[in-house]
Amino acid sequence: MTADKRTESAPRSLEGIRVLDMSRILAGPWVGQTLGDLGAEVVKIERPQAGDDTRGWGPPFLQDEQGQDTDVASYFLCANRNKKSVTIDIAKPRGQALVRALAEHADVLIENFKVGGLAQYGLDYASLRAVNSRLIYCSITGFGQTGPYADRAGYDFLIQAMGGLMSITGEPNGEPQKTGVAITDIVTGLYATVGVLAALTARTRTGEGQHLDIALLDAQVASLANQSMNFLTTGKPPIRLGNSHPNIVPYQDFPTSDGAVIVAVGNDAQFSRLCEIMGSPEWATDPLYSTNRGRVENRARLVPMLAQATRARATADWIVALEAVDVPCGPVNTIAEVFADPHVQARGIKVELPHPKAGRVPLVASPVRLSQTPVVYDTPPPALGEHTAEVLAGWLSLGPVDIETLQTERII
Repeated sequence: MTADKRTESAPRSLEGIRVLDMSRILAGPWVGQTLGDLGAEVVKIERPQAGDDTRGWGPPFLQDEQGQDTDVASYFLCANRNKKSVTIDIAKPRGQALVRALAEHADVLIENFKVGGLAQYGLDYASLRAVNSRLIYCSITGFGQTGPYADRAGYDFLIQAMGGLMSITGEPNGEPQKTGVAITDIVTGLYATVGVLAALTARTRTGEGQHLDIALLDAQVASLANQSMNFLTTGKPPIRLGNSHPNIVPYQDFPTSDGAVIVAVGNDAQFSRLCEIMGSPEWATDPLYSTNRGRVENRARLVPMLAQATRARATADWIVALEAVDVPCGPVNTIAEVFADPHVQARGIKVELPHPKAGRVPLVASPVRLSQTPVVYDTPPPALGEHTAEVLAGWLSLGPVDIETLQTERII
């Protein structure tokens, strides 16, 4: 799906909201991109010359129309559409003054510096609240603004380990594993986005902004969901189960004659239909397996029997047979197969925007589907400093001479 004109005239959920995104890498930029998708004007404040660290996190890089690499890292593209890039050297007093002036006109500021890192520049929450009491200031750190680990740097991989996720990820007799994507950063970004939207709503009643203290560790532990409750209600730490589910059986991958199939049985009726298709209806009436509790307690007996049955057919055959009786199932797709899937294509999960270096850039659509104020795809991830003059003129009414002076002094 091309996104050039799809939402040009559509109303926008966050129309009129201005956001300063002073974050780098993934969790913070994910917030900025989500708010931009919802129609906010998002200005990404970056270091001159260097910019966001992920601009250099390649290969792979975006390719131009001749199939040659550009200097745009694919990683950067995933979290920075619908933003304007402004370069400001905040180590210099005039740079700090520029950010404070922009903050006076902003509704939201996102930052992921270490705790206290912006105070030395006069850009911490207390300092900016003094110039804009309506500002919603979102701080994202590894461990939060308080506690014995507050001063530590935090990264997704580290937090997956410290937050328990790696202890439940991987094969039972294998090593602890991180997930294949920086899921802690993504979840933290989503929690932070919810917090920002809540603070914007609260401001409509109080007229006041507030400080959001969002920690990767907090978000990781919160997202353990049923696994944390499995521990809290029993005192027994969950273990690695590979692709098996700790609370539901059968809910895992099974071998087929040509690969594997996912079977995700969520209730006893589905299990009964699964047994019929497998030619063993007696399993569904056996007291050992007739209830989910029994299947969980006796998984060591049941799963090998199911696996023996699934080996008799190819993956595609199983999917046709199980879908016919409403037993949830599916293939284990590569990412290439995901984007080739007809349902994924029908949902428009891949979008394209014009790009000055590549002609067009493919991006992954937002999963937020709003009927009246749809997500917008205005601009591709920006070049470093692409909008500096535009924003300083539009937000602060600086003229060409002022901007040229700032460039000469290497403030911008």
